[in-house]
Amino acid sequence: MIVILLGPPGSGKGTQAAKLARETGLTAISTGELLRRESESGSELGEKVSSLLHAGLLVDDDLMNEVVAKLLAGEDCQNGCILDGYPRTIEQARFLSRFLEGHGLEEPIVFDFVVSPEVVIERLSQRRQCPVCGHIYSAEFDVYGKDMVCEVDGTPLVRRSDDNPETIRERLRIYQGKTLDLVAFYKTRRYFALDAMQTPDAVGAELISLLDTLRVPLVLRGGN
Repeated sequence: MIVILLGPPGSGKGTQAAKLARETGLTAISTGELLRRESESGSELGEKVSSLLHAGLLVDDDLMNEVVAKLLAGEDCQNGCILDGYPRTIEQARFLSRFLEGHGLEEPIVFDFVVSPEVVIERLSQRRQCPVCGHIYSAEFDVYGKDMVCEVDGTPLVRRSDDNPETIRERLRIYQGKTLDLVAFYKTRRYFALDAMQTPDAVGAELISLLDTLRVPLVLRGGN
């Protein structure tokens, strides 16, 4: 089972990916984490990714698709996975569809996190990050964020330089421009729009309810 989480920065995808992974037993992985893992693997593919990342360049569709194909063929994704940040383009979506069909697998379940620009700006303005491990917290919802230190290593949290209203609006503009065709592509498939302006608990409950509706095998939830 492949679950795709769509949504702009600040929509809560990362938080829900982690919760959903605990509920289902599926591996949750973000695009950034996936690229970092591959670049550190020492593989030929990893060296290509690493050279682009170090040069500050974007990973193109073909290379991104190759990285994801390797992930899906690995042991971590034997039962499936939760993808946060992939696909980002219609070309990537079409590749994933062909890949799954070619391996006799079902189309992905797509959850689209719908949230207003105002809410995104408010959330990202409250976002804090650990400069050591990179873990992100919300000062609004996350109890650890209120303490302003990382729960993993105790490092004081910082505000990212790009989490300001002007930069956030530009990121949202770019996101919307890139994902219109992507959303249209998935709306004809197993696509569900979520009200991501709810609390994290409410969004998480809706996700699980939808998976129950789809009759996701209970074995994926650790036998619970």
